[in-house]
Amino acid sequence: MKPSLNPSALKEPRFLFFTGKGGVGKTSLACATAIRLADEGKKVLLISTDPASNLHDVLETELGPDIRKINKLPGLSAVNINPAAAAQAYRERVINPLKGLVDEAALKKTAEELSGACTTEIASFDAFARFVDEDKKASGFNHIIFDTAPSGHTLRLLELPAAWSEFALKNPSGATCLGPSSALNNSRDRYQRVLEALRNPEKTCFYLVSRADEHSLAEAARSGNEMIALGFSHQFLQINGVFKTSRKDDKLAMELEKQMQKRLKSIPESLQKLPRQEFPLLPYNLLGLERLRSLFDQNLQEKLISLEESKLEVHQSLPDLDALMEEICAGGNSHGLILTMGKGGVGKTLAASAIAVKLAERGHEVLLTTTDPAGHIGDFLGELDALPAGLETARIHPKEETQKYIAKIMARKGPGLDEEGRKLLLEDLQSPCTEEVAVFHAFSNAISQSHRKFVVIDTAPTGHSLLLLDTTGTYHKEIMRHIRLGADKVRTPLMALQDKSLTKILLVALPETTPMHEAAALQEDLRRAGVEPFAWIINQSLSMLSDLKDPVLVGRAGAEVAIIRNIREHLANRTFGIPFMTGDHLLPALLKKPHLEKAN
Repeated sequence: MKPSLNPSALKEPRFLFFTGKGGVGKTSLACATAIRLADEGKKVLLISTDPASNLHDVLETELGPDIRKINKLPGLSAVNINPAAAAQAYRERVINPLKGLVDEAALKKTAEELSGACTTEIASFDAFARFVDEDKKASGFNHIIFDTAPSGHTLRLLELPAAWSEFALKNPSGATCLGPSSALNNSRDRYQRVLEALRNPEKTCFYLVSRADEHSLAEAARSGNEMIALGFSHQFLQINGVFKTSRKDDKLAMELEKQMQKRLKSIPESLQKLPRQEFPLLPYNLLGLERLRSLFDQNLQEKLISLEESKLEVHQSLPDLDALMEEICAGGNSHGLILTMGKGGVGKTLAASAIAVKLAERGHEVLLTTTDPAGHIGDFLGELDALPAGLETARIHPKEETQKYIAKIMARKGPGLDEEGRKLLLEDLQSPCTEEVAVFHAFSNAISQSHRKFVVIDTAPTGHSLLLLDTTGTYHKEIMRHIRLGADKVRTPLMALQDKSLTKILLVALPETTPMHEAAALQEDLRRAGVEPFAWIINQSLSMLSDLKDPVLVGRAGAEVAIIRNIREHLANRTFGIPFMTGDHLLPALLKKPHLEKAN
């Protein structure tokens, strides 16, 4: 096992990437590293590539698409890559050169092709690539640090340049959802330089951030291996939130410490080879420069802990998932669409799995599926000794759905084409945009089943879900624009999501300041699309427990109380809770089922 590294022993290259499962602390560690380097006299640029970025909350500074200096710390600047702004800038770069060369109909067609979520993805990469490729805006910085989206989204971002370059080479005169292939050709050389920089260990390193739990360590190992396959091999492991108790009379604290030490001794083999750093679980939220500095400063940690006021109010009650089941099944309801949504790492998959099992145990027919590229449904259900009758599981896997979609289109359109026509059709279908369309079709198919059974969908982290929602909205507008008669009989997926009698959106959040703000922002995005969340689920709540004694746990429980009160009184229509749990087998614990260890 690799020893923990002293940060001062590291010689960071110019580009530093922080990636990992949602909710593991990527933003905190990226910010703390940026502050440490700036304190050392370096000029540092901190960039968020997460569509659901909370960089402004952590740095307590308003940020936008332009580089802004952090006034309290000379040498540190930050910027959010805003996907919508990046997509608009990309569209303008593609369309403006065509004005005066093609007619209005052709311009309109190109604009429509550029309206999808796939354009947003490649535009975000294009904006990110400009910072890596020695863009003037990034000149003069000693270090550029990227706080990335959850693993699945980041891997998709890193795969895009190779995928689009290959497609543009094979289809140089074609058109895509990104406009003419020539638009890609103009950027291909830059994308190639970016890939070379990311693969150069003297220029770039990747920090795989994880918690000391089975699922996030497994995700770190998976994403690390996938990045190595893409040529990004200069990696470090950072384990965040490591807990050690000072109270031997606190049963939960002792169990939590024991569990973490067990996990630290059984890290996946691929991660064991990496240099490693560990960071402690702290009783305060990591917001603001001083608290972020404390991640690398034990003396400052002790000072801040001693300044924490005693938390008198540390316990509260919340309705549990059984109470949620009563509302979902009220009036004998036996079908509907249930989506768990939220930022990565907040417990969407655990909540979705528990809800699906509970519905099936009540005798209902249930489909449990996921749109998350890193889908962990199988991991949770594998903790059970048997699944209840009536529960069916599936996964909307982007690569698999793309292949099925291509086969379907070729079977439908191919027979009417000659050999050259089939070849051209297949080339068009190799576009990375096809994946967006394929996932949407699979998502729509799952929704259509909710009229006869319960369909529980564990959605991807917020950024991915908003892109899917964007595609759903675009499809809805396209259908309604072309419909002439019988519009009242048309039912699009967006209409299903807007139907309160059919659909229940459950926003899952942790009882912390930043996750609360992120869930509130997602709720506003949904409302702008005409979709009203049914309820919030507060996951891993310490304040739902009694008899806490460890000062770190008591401090964190006390900090939750005001946050949950704000959610209940000002944000949520309904609020339910899942208490803090330790152990490898969270789903059986939540369902209150004993887990029987399986024989090796």
